[in-house]
Amino acid sequence: MTDRPVIAIGLGALVFAALAFVPYMVDGYGMSLAIAIANYTILATAWALFSGPTRYISLATVAFFGVGAYTVAVLGEVLPWPVVMLVAAINGCLLALLVGLSTLRLAGIYFVIFTFGLTELIRQVVTWYEVKVTSTVGRYVFLDIDQQAIYWQLLGVAALLFLSGYLIGRSRLGFALRVIGGDEMVARHVGIDTTRAKLLLFVLSALFMTLTGAIMAPRWTYIDPAIAFNPQVSFQTVIMALLGGVQRLWGPLLGVIPLTLLFDWLNAHFPNHYLLILGIVFMLIVYLLPQGVAGALARLRGLRSRKERASAAMKEARQ
Repeated sequence: MTDRPVIAIGLGALVFAALAFVPYMVDGYGMSLAIAIANYTILATAWALFSGPTRYISLATVAFFGVGAYTVAVLGEVLPWPVVMLVAAINGCLLALLVGLSTLRLAGIYFVIFTFGLTELIRQVVTWYEVKVTSTVGRYVFLDIDQQAIYWQLLGVAALLFLSGYLIGRSRLGFALRVIGGDEMVARHVGIDTTRAKLLLFVLSALFMTLTGAIMAPRWTYIDPAIAFNPQVSFQTVIMALLGGVQRLWGPLLGVIPLTLLFDWLNAHFPNHYLLILGIVFMLIVYLLPQGVAGALARLRGLRSRKERASAAMKEARQ
C-alpha cells in the first residue's frame, strides 16, 4: 500500500472510533435517531456500491433486509447470536445469487420492475407460510440486545462496508464495474465477464443489507411480513442514495443524515400524508440534483478550478 490509502483507512478508523462514543452522549431519542442513521447509511451505501458503478436501479433492498430480520425472528431464541447472524448472511447471499443469476441479464426498466416484484413475491410467500403452516401472522423477538448493542453492531457493519467499498473501488473489479456502467457492450468487447462482475457485487451488496435487517430485528420486538418487507424501506434507500450521490463512496451519507431527520419529522407531524410527501421529495431530487449533492460539489470544484486556470492564463498573457 502507498501512503495515501493507509492515511485514508487510518482516518476512517478514527472517525468510526469516535462514533462509537455516541451512545454515551445522547438521550433515548438521540439514540433512536443514531440507529436510524446508521441503518440507512448501510442500506444506502450498500445500494450505491452496486447501483452506483453499474447504474442498475434495484428496488430489492427490503427483500434482503426482510430475510435478515425474519431469520432472527425464527432462529433468534434457538441459536447463539453469532450463528444466527451467519445463517442470515448465508440466506441473503443465496437469495442474491438466485436473483442475480436470473435478473442481471436484464437492464433498465425491466430490472427495476423485476426487483420490485421480487420483494412483493417474497412478502406474499412468507405471509402464506405463516398463515397456512405456522397458523400465525407474525413472530415475537425476545432477545437481550439493547439499543447500544444494536448501534455498535450497525457501526461495525458500516465500517466493514466502507472498507470493502474503498478496496473494491481501487481494484480491477471496481474498474470493470465502471466500464460496465459506461457501456456494457463495450465492456463485453474488451473481455470483461460482465455477468460475473455484476453478480459478485450484487451478492456483496445484499450481504450487508441482510446483516442490517438481522441486527435491526431485536429493536422491533414483534415482526410480521408487512413490517419486515415494507417497500417503503427500498424507496427511502434509493432516495437517500440519489440525494447524496452514488458516484462517491461517501456520497449516500450526504443524503442519509438530512433525509433521516426530515422523514422522522414528517412521519411524526404528517403521518397521513407521509407517502405523498415522500414521492414529491423523490421527484425533486431527481429533477434538481440528478448527480446528488456529491456530484453538485464536484461540479462546483470543477468550475472553480477552471476559473482559476483561466485567470492564471490571462495573467500570463498580460505579462
